[in-house]
Amino acid sequence: MKLLNLFITGIMILCILSCKDNKEDQKTEDHSEDTVVSYIQIDKEKFKSEIDGKKTSFYTISNEDGIEASFTNYGQRLISLWVPDRNGKFEDIVLGFSSLEEYTNAKEKYFGATIGRYGNRISKGKFDIDGKEYELVTNNGENHLHGGVKGFHNVVWDAEQPARNKLVFTRTSPHMEEGYPGALEVKVEYTLTDENELKIEYFATTDKKTVVNLTHHSFFNLDGAGSGSINDHLLMINADRFTPVERGLIPSGELRSVDKTPFDFTSMKPIGRDIETENEQLEFGQGYDHNFVLNEKPTNDEGLTLAAKVIEPDSGRKMEVYTNEPGLQFYGGNFLDGKTKGKGGEAYDYRGAFCLETQHFPDSPNQSKFPETLLVPGEQYHSVCVYKFGIEEQG
Repeated sequence: MKLLNLFITGIMILCILSCKDNKEDQKTEDHSEDTVVSYIQIDKEKFKSEIDGKKTSFYTISNEDGIEASFTNYGQRLISLWVPDRNGKFEDIVLGFSSLEEYTNAKEKYFGATIGRYGNRISKGKFDIDGKEYELVTNNGENHLHGGVKGFHNVVWDAEQPARNKLVFTRTSPHMEEGYPGALEVKVEYTLTDENELKIEYFATTDKKTVVNLTHHSFFNLDGAGSGSINDHLLMINADRFTPVERGLIPSGELRSVDKTPFDFTSMKPIGRDIETENEQLEFGQGYDHNFVLNEKPTNDEGLTLAAKVIEPDSGRKMEVYTNEPGLQFYGGNFLDGKTKGKGGEAYDYRGAFCLETQHFPDSPNQSKFPETLLVPGEQYHSVCVYKFGIEEQG
């Protein structure tokens, strides 16, 4: 009997040690009837540091269906986003890195970041308000891009997690930061809803007239980050017009029809179907890197416009984008080159991701026919972007 008890005790110890080892593995798996969750565990300690006297950290939110999103408060970066395919297998669908150091040293500065004060480009880094000209930092040739060198992607935000599925970032952008007038109080809320949405809400107020255009800059691959080209993803953009650009990617001011052009995504088509078409706009952008003028309908129950829909045919993963913004920037990963290696050592290949950035139009402060981006004291800026995930069943 004593030998039997010792044998049973030994088996129990081995089981406990085995379970402990499994939890410490790089991947953790949770098998249920229909779901396989295999999250690559990121070392939180590699995101704990200090930049400009403010502490950086790592945060995770999740919903009841197992969708999980991880962030750092450095630039509000979305580090990972795990969603299931039609077989219940989860993959991380956003490009990014496994440490803060990699983000600060990366050639691509915008992976997963919040962009501000002004997403996209402002011609020659200049605009005027009430006859007074303001000069911004020029960091994209002669133009200003994504808020400048010390844009919102390059600062540390205060963070609070009021619930398992919600994260809130706040910061005051001081008067004349990167050349923008006014002290801008900013709050950004991220919520993983029960409808499998990553909902992003931006709020801002100012003490002086200024321009504001905030957006989110995740690079998506619905087959999994580092899974190669996204040109076979199917894309619909709910826009009959787009804003053509000149060299330097500054809009000409025209609102051009997409009809009979490579920019017609009004019905689903592979992203890469028309990418080799001889077209001046594709030449200027080295592919797709353009703002689309969203149609006002259809809308969802919250009154947000359906901006786009993407399907990865093999996995069945589907993403819909909803917004209250008038525009959507579609970028096809034209400047990825395979030299950057991200989470898990995966190479981020040429056109290996796409961005769908809800926004006002590029260079709006200098384009009288574009929607207004001026924010005045006493008013609140409020922008909403929803990335909704689901499964496209095989027909």
